[in-house]
Amino acid sequence: MSIQRMMASLLAIAAAGAMAVLIPASAASASVSTADAACASAWGSSTVYTGGNVASYNSHNWSAKWWTQGETPGTTDVWADQGACSGGGGNTPGTCSYPNWAQGQNYVVGNIVKYTNGQYYRATHDNPGYDPTISTWFWEPFACDGGTNPPTQGGFVVSEAQFNQMFPSRNSFYTYAGLTAALSAYPGFANTGSDTIKKQEAAAFLANVNHETGGLVYIVEQNTANYPHYCDTSQSYGCPAGTAAYYGRGPIQLSWNFNYKAAGDSLGIDLLHNPNLVQTDSAVAWKTGLWYWNTQSGPGTMTPHDAMVNSRGFGETIRSINGSIECNGGNPAQVQSRVDAYNRFVQILGTTAGGNLSC
Repeated sequence: MSIQRMMASLLAIAAAGAMAVLIPASAASASVSTADAACASAWGSSTVYTGGNVASYNSHNWSAKWWTQGETPGTTDVWADQGACSGGGGNTPGTCSYPNWAQGQNYVVGNIVKYTNGQYYRATHDNPGYDPTISTWFWEPFACDGGTNPPTQGGFVVSEAQFNQMFPSRNSFYTYAGLTAALSAYPGFANTGSDTIKKQEAAAFLANVNHETGGLVYIVEQNTANYPHYCDTSQSYGCPAGTAAYYGRGPIQLSWNFNYKAAGDSLGIDLLHNPNLVQTDSAVAWKTGLWYWNTQSGPGTMTPHDAMVNSRGFGETIRSINGSIECNGGNPAQVQSRVDAYNRFVQILGTTAGGNLSC
């Protein structure tokens, strides 16, 4: 054997010996690291997670690969299992012992408080002490086992399968989970009156949403030339996000700085300074649509919600949303488009349309 080959053999043996020593040590180190991993904050069904966010569930840490809400770790590909964890915020049984909520106190994401109703809530977004039962975007119910309590509202009259049937080509941004998460902001929506009225109101809302967004395809207003026109400079608060920042967004295409402020004030979300939330957070987008539906009469004489629960007919909801342009012969084709969608949706829900469908 040549000297070169002998040296090579000796080096190979030495390297193999080094690996034999190093591999067990490395494995042991990894084992200790896995065993010692602390649980991140517990996963919340109504919390929005984006790529890289970590939450714990069933004593495992999970990392979100992309935007998600309401998708349980371990049941969908959006979550990557980071291994077992212990302690921390994992969903482990225990007894709630958290401070009382205080109005005006600053809270950060993850803070847990006991509200005046005896229930516990966890902050899902930083906030200056908003009421957990009103500002539901900032808080979620918290259970003593580290999980979240379900929303107090009963089951939505539109199932996820029916929702998908209504919007077969919808943009993935408009999630069913986002819609159902938004319902707590207006518990009377599609939850007032008889089963027929509940279904008619849900169908009416979704039919108008269908028209405004092209079947839940468009998140933002498509005519960008209009963007600079939605800043009313006569308002004392101005347009802090920029004069072209208040264009149409979301299921009802919320526009104008004063509407962003009013909706934000009602929902406990600073939309005047952060209008982009309406196009990046599905639950917020749905909440703005429900805000208009339940609180605004627009060019009409009543809110769309009142029109449906008082059996004034689908036509009155059109009048409250865009009546000055479409009703009274203004644009019959647009009105008919809304009516056609409403008729389809009540059929899917297995109910009748009622009267006064046009305006």
